[in-house]
Amino acid sequence: MEIFTERELEVLYWLIMGLTNKEIAQKLVISDHTIKAHIASIYKKIGVSNRVQAAIKSFKLGAIEYFGIDTY
Repeated sequence: MEIFTERELEVLYWLIMGLTNKEIAQKLVISDHTIKAHIASIYKKIGVSNRVQAAIKSFKLGAIEYFGIDTY
């Protein structure tokens, strides 16, 4: 997950967890506009165009292990 900045990783985690841009912004205490910029950067870095694709691709890149997400 080295391709992402620390903030992008925070945004990606909450995106994977299903939060909206507004909810992520509230969690991280930054603007919705900034969240959109981080998400656009994430999409570009992993070559996807939407949230679902970003979540799937990040899991393939090792997000489960990196974030310690339980898959039950």
